[in-house]
Amino acid sequence: MAINPNFKKVLERYVNYRGIDIVLHLKDGTIIELDKNRRLEGDVVIKNGKEGIVAKIELSTIQKADFFAA
Repeated sequence: MAINPNFKKVLERYVNYRGIDIVLHLKDGTIIELDKNRRLEGDVVIKNGKEGIVAKIELSTIQKADFFAA
């Protein structure tokens, strides 16, 4: 499935802002809250934890993202 380039651009911008909380809603109904230790590599959002990478989320699996000022 094609990724909306506008969605990727917005997500790319806000992933790098540490003052923004991001909640991802996946197409399978899963909700993932990204903490401040996150990054975007290509078409994959990387969620890091204390032990390293906790989750890799393909952009094509994301239905929507909510952004909150922390």
